[in-house]
Amino acid sequence: MGKLALIGAGGVGGNVAHLAAMQDIADEIALIDIAPGMAAATALDLNHTSGITGAKVRCVGGESLDLVAGAEVVVVTAGRARRPGMSRADLIDVNARVIRQAAEAIRSAAPDAIVIVVTNPLDEMTVEMLRASGFPRERVLGMAGTLDSSRFRNALAMAAGVTPADVEAFTLGSHGDEMAPIPSRARIKGRALDTFLSPDQIAACVQDAVTGGGQVVALKKSGSATIAPAHASIELIDHIRGARTGPVPVSVMLQGEYSIDGVVLGVPAHLGAGGLVEVEELRLTGQEQTALQKAADAIRSRLGL
Repeated sequence: MGKLALIGAGGVGGNVAHLAAMQDIADEIALIDIAPGMAAATALDLNHTSGITGAKVRCVGGESLDLVAGAEVVVVTAGRARRPGMSRADLIDVNARVIRQAAEAIRSAAPDAIVIVVTNPLDEMTVEMLRASGFPRERVLGMAGTLDSSRFRNALAMAAGVTPADVEAFTLGSHGDEMAPIPSRARIKGRALDTFLSPDQIAACVQDAVTGGGQVVALKKSGSATIAPAHASIELIDHIRGARTGPVPVSVMLQGEYSIDGVVLGVPAHLGAGGLVEVEELRLTGQEQTALQKAADAIRSRLGL
């Protein structure tokens, strides 16, 4: 990849830049943040590691959105983070303004870029990015499904006493209270969950996936998760650049898939150099399909659709 741009150089953005630099994902990484000196400092700090790591990437940083120019992928993490007692939905109005500003800059300076939205509330902000940028759904993706599915896999692995690599599991729906982990499609060492776990254990794992982000917020007391979201963002970038293949959970605008239209939800999908290639439709139970529809209805309601 030629250039990766990060709008927001705080906890998530800084970690994405670090991971991308260590893996030589791009020739250039541009960090942008409104906090004076933050992006430039992070870029300089990362450049200083090259003598140790041998990384070839060049990092630049500043406060101007003009730095997105020519980026092939733009990861948007800028915006206010959750505090204890806040839901992701509480951030809609304030962070929508940030997304609109980012969209304008991307549309002007990087019109062919693929955009990965990380800013919360993620599904709603992905809709806002689609509206404001005018980009097709293939080039505006939300990170949430990747992170939520990782949390679900981790919970299942912990409960079963195996490693997350032994677990296959997807989480669909919204990045919030209407999240819909899909136990019926999950597998541990290739076998159904009830081979290893009781119904109560499975239910507890579902709950852990839904509340995992809130648990981090409550413990930190200021700010939200940064490390896992950064790794989830890198996973999407890896699928875009062809370093990984197969379906990956990602938030996309649905156009009839899962009998839902006109709303962004987390679903398994195939990605490629142009962004979204195809949504993979899983066979769901009636309860799981209802949960997915509930998530769609909730997002529509919050956005006034």
